[in-house]
Amino acid sequence: MKLELLNFHHLFYFWRVARLGHLTRAAAELHTSQSALSAQIRQFEDRLGEPLFKRQGRRLQLTDTGQLVLSYAEDIFGLGQEMLGRLDGRSEGLTRLRVGSVATLSRNYQENWIRPALADPGVVLTLESGVLEGLLTRLLQHQLDVVLANETVPSDADRPLHCRFLGSQSISLVGPAGIWKGRTLRIPEDLDGLDIALPGPRHALRAQFDALCASADVRPRLRAEVDDMAMLRLIARDSGWLTVLPEVVVQDELRAGALVTVGQSTQLQEHFYAITTPRRHRIEALERLLSQ
Repeated sequence: MKLELLNFHHLFYFWRVARLGHLTRAAAELHTSQSALSAQIRQFEDRLGEPLFKRQGRRLQLTDTGQLVLSYAEDIFGLGQEMLGRLDGRSEGLTRLRVGSVATLSRNYQENWIRPALADPGVVLTLESGVLEGLLTRLLQHQLDVVLANETVPSDADRPLHCRFLGSQSISLVGPAGIWKGRTLRIPEDLDGLDIALPGPRHALRAQFDALCASADVRPRLRAEVDDMAMLRLIARDSGWLTVLPEVVVQDELRAGALVTVGQSTQLQEHFYAITTPRRHRIEALERLLSQ
């Protein structure tokens, strides 16, 4: 069956009957007669070639096919309600919030930022990560609502973007507690020749760290450079090397005592930004996150 042959009017009637489970109540809600509504449902079943309901006493029970069609109808009309709510500046039904984050951003930071949305039963989250330019393209095409990044981006007439500063944090030097507990190192002065794992060259703080070491004529022994913060977290936990990263990346390991902070540098800062496009229609769930 081709899409153009699908009668969405019939699908809407089916959706209301399926949700109410009763022809009489659905007919009253839709301001039509029970016989007319029943005829519409039969036409829809004939078009699909399968029954959607079976009678269970005075109520209608969905067949397996009816359950499948209802799952799609819920998405179709749920999105329709959401669209109308967005256009009217209201929240109606579920709100889909699509969040992108650069691959070099800490997943712990991202989780901390979206935590209020995780607790909101009215929000459905879509999360994806990638390279900043690819995420910005999807943002400008309205396939994402916000991009979380650790670097700012310029805005111009061809690419209107709003870059909101969310905060910053100092970078820490962490190591396994069994070796480094109770010890302190200066960054970068005490790092010469020590085994170390670093964020990869694409990470915003890597250039800061390299410049700091060069200015002090310090050469740590680079053992790993990792773009993905989740992988850098695993290396910090399991390698036995020192690792330079934001503490939020290894907050669980620090709390559990598996890792300890060996040093910190106020000269090394990671900044966090939320990048959006100018919108005529506000997303209340996103506004709440941006204002926290």
